[in-house]
Amino acid sequence: MATDLLEPRRPPDGPLEPPGDYGGLHNVFRERYLLRLLVKKELQARYQGSFLGLIWSYIQPLVRFLAYYLVIGYVLGLNRGVQNFALHIFAAMVMVHYFTETFSAGTRSIVRNKGLIQKLSMPREMFPVASMLVSAYHTLPQLVILFVAVFITGWDPTLADVAAGLLGFAIMATFGMALALLFSAANVFFRDFSNIVTTIGIFVTWSAPMIYPFDRIRKLAQGHEWVETLYLTNPIANGVLLFQQLFWIPTTDPTPADPTQDPIPLMPDYLLTRGLIVLAACLVILAFSQWVFSRLEGKFAERL
Repeated sequence: MATDLLEPRRPPDGPLEPPGDYGGLHNVFRERYLLRLLVKKELQARYQGSFLGLIWSYIQPLVRFLAYYLVIGYVLGLNRGVQNFALHIFAAMVMVHYFTETFSAGTRSIVRNKGLIQKLSMPREMFPVASMLVSAYHTLPQLVILFVAVFITGWDPTLADVAAGLLGFAIMATFGMALALLFSAANVFFRDFSNIVTTIGIFVTWSAPMIYPFDRIRKLAQGHEWVETLYLTNPIANGVLLFQQLFWIPTTDPTPADPTQDPIPLMPDYLLTRGLIVLAACLVILAFSQWVFSRLEGKFAERL
């Protein structure tokens, strides 16, 4: 008893000592209460001082869509021969925006929450995961707009189309989460990675069939099949194509405009099979990113 009284005590408001093992992604969902609090904090911070709040999540995608649709579709004329070009571009834009926001916000999440990381004992992966969930929350208004648009145009998807859309979303979420984990850890040591992510975001828009249809790639690759194969190794392109299979393809007429010519398919062959392979590859990348993250997270508090 006397020995205990003589031992120095840490002040009650002092920082908590982080544990040696943080648990990984599986531990994030065991701490669902903390995850909900973190997501709520992120949402409140985003809309703090905003008069319109969530309405901006409707306004911004609509303005972005109109800019792409008018400039790309009519000024540059890329909408020629593309049925329901507005749905084609907006369905792709929803997925591209979800990926880029998950990637960008996730990369900044560790540095942005350095105060919590230095004081609290919690899985560090929780911050990129919370960023992904917040990005998904802000994607919901765009999905509402998309659902209204496709119902107006006589949307009639099959079960295979629904499976394709869910698979496309899973690819984007998994790949975005993998890169967010990897780059958020690297950004703690070198802040240049935030700028690298911004630069990558410029190329993401052009790496997927958003402002141009996939059949243009197939036309360019005729006689050079490796070009199409290389293009389809991109998980983002596959995720977008699968999502368009759900929301755009069921609104198109499969009858060719010129019956004397063989139509060029709007989608690549074996789309669902290819999507499953891509999702498996993204899961491998996610496992690798988790391994790198766990190797570096012990130094986060020191570097921050």
